[in-house]
Amino acid sequence: MKDERKYLFDDPKNIKRLLNIFYLCCVVLVILDFVIHRHTMHEWDSLWAFYPIYGFVGCVVLVLVATWMRKLLMRSEDYYDSRSIESVSPDSLNKKALSKNAINEKGACHVDD
Repeated sequence: MKDERKYLFDDPKNIKRLLNIFYLCCVVLVILDFVIHRHTMHEWDSLWAFYPIYGFVGCVVLVLVATWMRKLLMRSEDYYDSRSIESVSPDSLNKKALSKNAINEKGACHVDD
């Protein structure tokens, strides 16, 4: 059965409206930066567009640090596989299959008391 419902962002006109609202909010905030007096504690706080530049630089630094951390912390794909397939004995596989909570062919669990 196919889902034929139409969602809000399926229509390109809605996406265009949302982007226009976003751009309008950005323009209003830039205009308000000239109109509203900010009470700053440091000299650099009073610079025009300080906070957008500060946010952008912060995001770039965050991405660069995350990239460095990924190289440092990344493990191989089979890192958590402590035993290779060859080292697993058939007896241990049979014990697992015959355990109390074994799953039958249909996928149902049964418990033997």
